[in-house]
Amino acid sequence: MKKVLAALMASLMMLLIAATAVADMMYILPESNTRRLTWDEVAEWDYETLGYAFNELMARHGFNFEPGQRYDNYFSTLPWYTPNANPDKQIVYHALSEIEWDNYRLIKAVREEKRVFDYGKSMWDNYSRGFATLQGFEYAQLKTNQILSVYSAPDYRSWRGSNGKAQVSTNGAIYAAGWESGWLLVMYEINNGSVRVGYVDSQQIKGTIPVYETLNFSYEQTTVTQDCVLTDDPARYNASIVRLSAGDTVTYLTTYFNNKAWDYVEVQIRGQVARGFIQSGNLALTAEDPLDTLDTDPWSK
Repeated sequence: MKKVLAALMASLMMLLIAATAVADMMYILPESNTRRLTWDEVAEWDYETLGYAFNELMARHGFNFEPGQRYDNYFSTLPWYTPNANPDKQIVYHALSEIEWDNYRLIKAVREEKRVFDYGKSMWDNYSRGFATLQGFEYAQLKTNQILSVYSAPDYRSWRGSNGKAQVSTNGAIYAAGWESGWLLVMYEINNGSVRVGYVDSQQIKGTIPVYETLNFSYEQTTVTQDCVLTDDPARYNASIVRLSAGDTVTYLTTYFNNKAWDYVEVQIRGQVARGFIQSGNLALTAEDPLDTLDTDPWSK
């Protein structure tokens, strides 16, 4: 009997250790709320990742991020994040401990140093490669034997891949994110092995129409900060739709995640509306660091 109990206790301990390890993997800096971090361990991460680590401190306390913005999209996918019913930011500011405030100041200082000379590992480096489905896209149960036309934006006049002939067969796997003006945003693999993201008109779909939420986009006018590529394949080959140059104006919609962070934007291509993805860090977006406006904190005196 003692041997059985000992074995049971050992199994429970292993499960607890495994659960703790999995939980730690969901945080960029797992101990940022329990001990004072060092400069060296924070500096292991690159500039972009430290933006998420910075906001992770607030997310632990249910901070309400701007809907549709990258931090809202990212933390909403994590099982430990629960936004507060009361959106008053001061509730979170006063909930942070002295240790968390010290780590906030440290992360902010390290991140500022990396603003010009960026270095360190990315939070996306550990994600699996291959057909990396974007977070927020779920398998869509569609009636088989259909061929659906795909457009880059929810408009028949918008740019369309495959020389204006992009389409998807419902006999293969299709993943969907939600609806916009009667169009379903989908993601799927095409014959040459690449991946495409685009819109399908609900009026084309036969059989049961999938139930998804309405897409929540920011529609923020911004500019490109450095030359980059716009793609409709953020999962495998990142094939270029068009090259964007520093200073080009685009409309930022939202940010999606797989093995990287991707800003989803709308542009004009020879008079046609086109939507696609560019790697995050190439847009002059409004600052989202929630504590940047604070002059002091409860532990500064």
